Amino acid sequence: MWGTGINPRYFHRSQLKFYAYLLPMAVVMLIPILYIIMTAFKPAEELYAFPPKLFVRNPTLNNFVNLFQVSSDTAVPASRYLVNSLITTVCVVVLSVIFSAATGYVLSKKHFRGKNTLLEINNMALMFVGVAVAIPRYYIIIFLGLKNSFWANVIPLLAMPVGLFLVKQFIDQLPDALVEAAVIDGATDFQILFKVIIPLIKPALSTVAIMAFQTAWTATEASTQYIESSNLKTFAFYISTLSNATGNTVAGQGIAAAGSLLLFLPNLILFIFMQSQVMNTMTHSGIK
Repeated sequence: MWGTGINPRYFHRSQLKFYAYLLPMAVVMLIPILYIIMTAFKPAEELYAFPPKLFVRNPTLNNFVNLFQVSSDTAVPASRYLVNSLITTVCVVVLSVIFSAATGYVLSKKHFRGKNTLLEINNMALMFVGVAVAIPRYYIIIFLGLKNSFWANVIPLLAMPVGLFLVKQFIDQLPDALVEAAVIDGATDFQILFKVIIPLIKPALSTVAIMAFQTAWTATEASTQYIESSNLKTFAFYISTLSNATGNTVAGQGIAAAGSLLLFLPNLILFIFMQSQVMNTMTHSGIK
């Protein structure tokens, strides 16, 4: 029967052991999210309350208003930082998706000398975190003449070894006959990429888009190391400097919580709507 057995389709009392294990973990992971949300909407009297309360009683938007008023005394308003982040994020997401799809297609379906070496280099890059390559990346930015330019926010984030790995593994699952048939019909590589490959790897590209969005939306490296003009810096950088603008006060924590919520909420919403695509990508990319 569907309702019983080793893996019942519907709820069965044998599944209670899974709930007993998963629900406490879910609560532990939910508490920090709940704390940020509640703190962002707390009025000043609740922020100063002792002992502190987790849930807000009289929600207010004052923290969000103060978040943008803090920068009103400076030459660059918070809205400028926000626009910079939006433009940067859109550029990074679109270009990362296109580059990952094109490179993954070439490394998966094309045959040329040095292909395996390039794959090994990309796989080796998976082992390095951003901090480990900060100095070489800085010299590359200087060499390309991108210092103190808007493209310094975009170009360093386009190199996504994990995104390329996922897309390449996903394309490997596609039969070569599809590409061969398109070549016989006279399709060019660009036509094959955009009309054959990309429509079939949408789950993988959705995963790349999510990772690119998260990276670009919260990135502060370029604004800290490569850009001197405040007009070109991002919203994430502005949020990271709130402690200097508001001081280490309880009221300042409310403003910081409002800023952190604005950074976190788009990531959460995007992942909720696209989580099925992410799971599909992991299933078809050889990741267990």
